[in-house]
Amino acid sequence: RRARPERRCRGRMEAAGDALEEVLNNALSQRSVTVGVYEAAKLLNVAADSVVLCLLAADEEDGRDVALQIHFTLLQAFCCENDINILRVSNPARLAQLLRAAAAPPADLHCVLVT
Repeated sequence: RRARPERRCRGRMEAAGDALEEVLNNALSQRSVTVGVYEAAKLLNVAADSVVLCLLAADEEDGRDVALQIHFTLLQAFCCENDINILRVSNPARLAQLLRAAAAPPADLHCVLVT
């Protein structure tokens, strides 16, 4: 009997979430995480070749923030031009939990770069 498509998709999403959690834990322990839209833009400007992953986090409420969406569009374009992998995260609260290991939790979790 074959699994329903919803179950297969849910399983893949959980596996992707687990993999992302592992990547973030490793990056945090190596101090290779940059958090915040402004901080990300600064790093991309000077060392884009060191960035391997860009996480863009927004929930439904953030989706109505025009300025944030403009930032996301510009960050995505830059990342695409520089062959940087991009993941959209729809649960910023969960991302905040994963980043709590950082000494001082940042206020802006909309963009996270892993180097």
